[in-house]
Amino acid sequence: MKIHSKNFGKKEKVLNYANQTYQLSRPNKVGAVMALIRECQPETIEEWEKWYFETAHTKGKNPAKITRDTLVELGERLYVITEIVIPEWEEAFNQLTLQDCIDYIYNLTINRTFDGFYREKSVVTGTLEKKFLDVEFVQSEPQLDHAGDVDYLGYVGDKAFGIQIKPVTAKANFGNYSPSERMKASFREFERKYGGKVSVIFSVDDEIKNIEVLEEIEKEIVRLKKLQEGAMD
Repeated sequence: MKIHSKNFGKKEKVLNYANQTYQLSRPNKVGAVMALIRECQPETIEEWEKWYFETAHTKGKNPAKITRDTLVELGERLYVITEIVIPEWEEAFNQLTLQDCIDYIYNLTINRTFDGFYREKSVVTGTLEKKFLDVEFVQSEPQLDHAGDVDYLGYVGDKAFGIQIKPVTAKANFGNYSPSERMKASFREFERKYGGKVSVIFSVDDEIKNIEVLEEIEKEIVRLKKLQEGAMD
């Protein structure tokens, strides 16, 4: 298979970092590209390119048609961002010490793992278990296929829904969050196996920030109960 992707060499790390940090390739900027290409099923890159510019729209409340100029504008924005990011990196590199590197690995392995573990537990025990008394919440088993994407299972009889808990900062904007295609596939596999959908909870410390997710979970519990009642009839 011929590879069409361009190799940016050492520049790619900077471009990836700036692009991901400022979310310039999210569906609200360039459309749901994986969904589009699967709909197109192109045999050549020319076919895909033509389909994309004829079909693609930004995702969101006010979808806009995507043109070549749209991508050029995003590239120009990325360039402006790199002019900010590169000096920040240079300053960080110049100040970096051996002790910083040792402390970083230790902090990542011990401190952040501990904080993340208890953040997840506090969301479940502090909120979910108190609100949904008839649901049994169980931590996902590490060896299961979905373990990386589902932190807890909420059992409703012999069926279960999934919970993914994502830590965010107090000022984070998660309104345009969209799971990756791999994660969506993992969620679909979870639903096939357990019967329930996966809900994503955004937490600041031990508090749920997207509080509307509780209503989503409640509806899923009702749905699973009805499924089981129907199976018993």
